[in-house]
Amino acid sequence: MGIVEGKVAIVTGGGRGIGRAVSLLMAKEGASVVVCDIGASLDGSGGDAGPAQEVVAEIKKGGGKAIASTLNIVEPQNGDLIVKSALDAFGRVDIVVNNAGILRDRIFHKMSWSDWSDVIAVHLHGSFNMCHAVAGIFREQNSGAIVNMTSTSGLIGNFGQANYMAAKLGIVGLSRGIALDMQRYNVRSNCIAPFAWSRMIGSIPAETDAEKKRLERLQQMTPETIAPLVVYLGSDAAEGISGQIFSVRNNEVFLFNQTRPIRSMHRSDGWTPEKLSQQLKGAFGPSLTPLDRSGDVFSWDPI
Repeated sequence: MGIVEGKVAIVTGGGRGIGRAVSLLMAKEGASVVVCDIGASLDGSGGDAGPAQEVVAEIKKGGGKAIASTLNIVEPQNGDLIVKSALDAFGRVDIVVNNAGILRDRIFHKMSWSDWSDVIAVHLHGSFNMCHAVAGIFREQNSGAIVNMTSTSGLIGNFGQANYMAAKLGIVGLSRGIALDMQRYNVRSNCIAPFAWSRMIGSIPAETDAEKKRLERLQQMTPETIAPLVVYLGSDAAEGISGQIFSVRNNEVFLFNQTRPIRSMHRSDGWTPEKLSQQLKGAFGPSLTPLDRSGDVFSWDPI
């Protein structure tokens, strides 16, 4: 008996990289899987039914159950249609993994509206569409698990990714909101910030020696290292865990803290710009968050 035996999982971006690894492990652990992937290029252009169909074929070859969907999750009605296909094929839905994404990296002053809106649409709107499509079902069956992919680019920062950072941090807010609203119906919603070598990571420019060494470290981490935590969070064994942010880096699993006040100051006579100028830097300066990138914070080699 696998940890998700008898459950039905929908995995977006399930045809390649992390999504493929998650789809395969879900099936190995007993779930029936809807592999959703439009087969687009990294920037979201084009389409190919091949990746989703290949993962379905691999699952079936191993004795598992799976169907493919090439519907684009950016369109709200497609979320409903994907869920309907799961219900038609397997009779229920228990887990949604929001993994699909694209990249349009640009330094901010050169970022176009389409660079911004297309990335937001796939990551954030797509995640909303899939979550919303199952919300009523999860409520009625009084159970369900959602796993959303965020990124340390959003949680910490990176150059040339204001669109991606905004989308990935927005997913944290979406996931937390779902966790709060749906807890009364035993629905869990969590985030994972994955470290794994994939098309997205492979597109990061490496010009300096430090950047090249960072990419070398990332190449050690395969998508298969992410899948176990995704499957665990989708299982009943993760009961009571909701609204959290995790990260996986090779053999390391991290729990992230979340934004809370860390310092305060007050004046009984209130504040003016001049008074703030006199006091704010001295009071808050040592605690201001530095402009770090993800690689600055995760500076040690993967374990």
